[in-house]
Amino acid sequence: MSAKPSFIKRISLLIWNTINGLRKLILNVFFFGILAVIIVAMTVDDDVKLDAGSALVLNLSGSVVEQKRQVDPIEAAMKSSKSKDASGELLLADILKVIDNAAHDTRISSIVLDIGHLRWTGISKLQTIGDALTRFKASGKPIIATANWYGQNQYFLASFADTIYLNPQGGVELEGLSRYRQYYKSALDKLKIKAHIFRVGTFKSAVEPYIRDDMSPAAKEANSELLKDIWANYEATVASNRNIPADKLVLNADEYITELEKADGKSAEMALNLKWVDELASAETFRLKMIDTFGKAKEGHSFKHIDFFDYKTLIATHPALSIEDTVGIIVAKGTILNGNQPAGQIGGESTSSLLRKARFDDDVKAVVLRVDSPGGSAFASEQIRQEVLALKTAGKPVVVSMGSYAASGGYWISASADYIYATPTTLTGSIGIFGMLTTFEDSLSSLGIHTDGVATSEWAGISVTKGLTPEVKSVIQRHIERGYHDFISLVAAERNMSLDDVDNIAQGRVWSGKKAVDLGLVDEIGDLDSAVAKAAKMAGIENFDSKVIEQELSPQEIFIQEMLASVAAYLPQTSSNSVLEQLLTQWSGVIEEFSSFDDPNGIYLYCDTCNF
Repeated sequence: MSAKPSFIKRISLLIWNTINGLRKLILNVFFFGILAVIIVAMTVDDDVKLDAGSALVLNLSGSVVEQKRQVDPIEAAMKSSKSKDASGELLLADILKVIDNAAHDTRISSIVLDIGHLRWTGISKLQTIGDALTRFKASGKPIIATANWYGQNQYFLASFADTIYLNPQGGVELEGLSRYRQYYKSALDKLKIKAHIFRVGTFKSAVEPYIRDDMSPAAKEANSELLKDIWANYEATVASNRNIPADKLVLNADEYITELEKADGKSAEMALNLKWVDELASAETFRLKMIDTFGKAKEGHSFKHIDFFDYKTLIATHPALSIEDTVGIIVAKGTILNGNQPAGQIGGESTSSLLRKARFDDDVKAVVLRVDSPGGSAFASEQIRQEVLALKTAGKPVVVSMGSYAASGGYWISASADYIYATPTTLTGSIGIFGMLTTFEDSLSSLGIHTDGVATSEWAGISVTKGLTPEVKSVIQRHIERGYHDFISLVAAERNMSLDDVDNIAQGRVWSGKKAVDLGLVDEIGDLDSAVAKAAKMAGIENFDSKVIEQELSPQEIFIQEMLASVAAYLPQTSSNSVLEQLLTQWSGVIEEFSSFDDPNGIYLYCDTCNF
């Protein structure tokens, strides 16, 4: 009888040893494989070489951002930095540095724009890149754009080129701007879910989807005017660049079909007829044209060129000895959240810490706060603003430079600055406030689930499984009204305006940067360089350096980041076009938006209109 358990034991041990051996084998193969790649990466001579007369290929993909999100180093290693990764991020500062350096580099003869994988970036950032391209052309060097297809983002930048090439099977899609969203009131009614909304501001439409089935007339009016203002800037820029009438960029349906018929139904031919593009060329035709223009590369079959990533590496310099007087630049990008947040996001504690770091740094004489945010938590916004005030009290001027948007909480943290710059298309204002609490007492009741009990006060009994009494609602609404009064009072005091004047342009309404100057919410139209120069002037310094003050990586993080950055070039490129990845990207955006609602008091300064 004892033989059977012994036999089972031996079989079990054999199975375990087999599984364990396979586990060790796989781990060893993976470990030594990665080790071999690291050794190769560290020993191979990968110096970037640049031949005279080469073209700089600006192969921009993904999104252009003010500050990159903190990414897990392993994830970063799995994606080659040179791949056309539509989910990746490019620093605006890196792009500007590359373009401006190339303008004075005698080895660079031209720029070739390869921007087919550039995602929605924001018209303000695109305009800033366009301004850099204009400076490049002023050096006497031409710009060539090429793509299989141009969307509005890509075409805006392409319009700065001297010559635009398009694939004969491609097209140019210009459709204007829109603002649509889903509304849930009827669905919530059917599910017997109650959304308790507390807000101040006729145009504060962030909560409308929960209380309406359509966009309110006030929201339609404000959104329509804003979109027309932003689009007018787009049309004027592109029309001027291409020397064509602005009304020939977005055609109505009748005009479109007429032009399409003239081109025998071919979109590319239509784009050529309308002078949207200059030449039609397949990839092979374009390659041969570029070889004729720039000469053939010593290796491979392409023309003499260097791409954006290699050129960025080539011009990277070791930091020079810092000049004592410094203008510190602090980037506040993303939704304003509470607590400590990683790089690429705004945290009440973490962003405040950066402002304190600038205040206690004796070399920093002034600060530029670069704001690119639709707002978020009211509590965290005030935390950050208090640190701006502390900087000013310490005698250090603070200048705000607004990016694509600086609205609601983004405007709150900007309002106390000594001077505010915006771009013409910056979305700003949205001076309003709201709170929301969803309860499920009716939906639970319909399922036979009821809530009952006792509490020492009506506050202790508040729960999402119970309704709100009229008295509790009144108290919450009073807090919201007080918050709105604080907001317009802050703006009135800092912008030297009356409460009535601020109230008339507040009410949650979003304005373009150009309009905000007229209204007194912004001092001047200008870019980040303008803000740095202004900060230095206000601090009374002539010879100065500028530096970005950001969260510091640990020595371990720096080592892993640098090691894997070099390894990435030798790993196979990954595709970012799978349906699953696209779905995950969309859902991550939804999750990120929901995570913004973390204010301890349930009060938010958030601009939903800034994400059209």
